[in-house]
Amino acid sequence: MEQNAKERSLVSKVMDGLVTGIVEEKYGAVLPPQDVLSKEFDVSRTVMREALSMLLARHMLDVRPKIGTRIRPMRDWRMIDEDVVSWRFRAKPDPEFLRDVIEFRMLIEPRASAQAAKRGNAADIAAIREAFESFRVMRPDDPGHQAADELLHTRIVVASGNQFFQQMAAIVRGALSASTQFVNADEAMWAEVIRRHTRVVEAIERHDAVEAEAASRDLIDFAADEMGDRKAANGTHE
Repeated sequence: MEQNAKERSLVSKVMDGLVTGIVEEKYGAVLPPQDVLSKEFDVSRTVMREALSMLLARHMLDVRPKIGTRIRPMRDWRMIDEDVVSWRFRAKPDPEFLRDVIEFRMLIEPRASAQAAKRGNAADIAAIREAFESFRVMRPDDPGHQAADELLHTRIVVASGNQFFQQMAAIVRGALSASTQFVNADEAMWAEVIRRHTRVVEAIERHDAVEAEAASRDLIDFAADEMGDRKAANGTHE
């Protein structure tokens, strides 16, 4: 059993290394042969084969006769998988991907906020308030800011009580991490961010589903506008 655990750990480490190489475009379009990769990672062919099969199952790779193991476009990756979500958000975000991130958030979070207002019990709502209090005392450049932001939004999704929404929590966290680089630490802007989050949280506490949904939608619109402004300032265009 100890040997199996050690092998699983090695497989995970190799997967992580392969993904890093993929998102950093180290390998190009096709991975090197398995024996070359085994030497690169200093693992057995069995471990390498298992790691590659795990990435194949996540639609990240494609084996083609006479071509080898081709790296599939990121849009084909199985995003419902939490590991894949984490890996995809590790890559440099492109304008199309950021657009999809905002559209996904707009689809899930406002409805989750409304359902949290309707269905959230006292413990759910207390957990949301606790996460919000931690979030609002942190600035975007504080080390724990991203984790606090992700926790707040995750707790809202969980409080919705919708198991499909809850399964999407990993993507919500990833979407927030992709947006972090576009957050401006300007005092006035940050005060507005807190104000809009406060509106969502207070609507949920009042069990006002209509207001919670509208406030969440408004918050995401604000984030999208801010991302657009920052992209333009950095010379990134659609």
